[in-house]
Amino acid sequence: MQIFRNDSFTYRDLFKRKWLSSFITGFAFLIFSFIVDHFAFIYAYAYSARATSTYVGDVLLDNLPVVNLNFIIVEGMLFAIAAGIIFLLLQPRYILFALKTLALFIVTRAVFMSLTHVGIYPGHIDPGFGPLDSIYLYFNFQTGLFFSGHTCMPIIAALALWDRPILRYTALALAFIFGVSVLLAHVHYSIDVFAAPFMAYGIFNMAKYFFPREYELIKPNLS
Repeated sequence: MQIFRNDSFTYRDLFKRKWLSSFITGFAFLIFSFIVDHFAFIYAYAYSARATSTYVGDVLLDNLPVVNLNFIIVEGMLFAIAAGIIFLLLQPRYILFALKTLALFIVTRAVFMSLTHVGIYPGHIDPGFGPLDSIYLYFNFQTGLFFSGHTCMPIIAALALWDRPILRYTALALAFIFGVSVLLAHVHYSIDVFAAPFMAYGIFNMAKYFFPREYELIKPNLS
């Protein structure tokens, strides 16, 4: 039930020959994913300015009030990312799988948000203009609709931490809170949120398939 465990895998192991190449390729893949995401953002932003990019009806958004929940969507998201980084720094065993899975998530979402374009729902809440909002926008968290990264990433984390009940339920609770928040703020369509668990499951299993050595390091003990 501990959040942080004593672990025989240390940073010294991370930089040994056995894992060093995986560490380097993980960082390279992550950088590549941000480049792909950057160009997907430019494309999606330019497309959104076209007259043909209009919003569509949504049975939930049509009936939900608009609520400003930026303190959850922006600050909450950044806090969750910071907490995740702290966890990885304290548990280096997870770093390799996390790097490559995060990169796979970013590339997958960049591809999906480049395929189909609909206008954002009217009356949505925009991020503010504070320093945290600028960081949030810089990493393109607001760009693209399908699928909800706010909902997807915590579920991927929950799957990776399935044998740690406290962390698993915390991650699932975050996914639920973020999912409800982006719907109430009208920054995502309901399909973006409800599809996210399926996308998370698919991305996680692709990561297990493509990065089996890294997954073996963190494979949950469910016995």
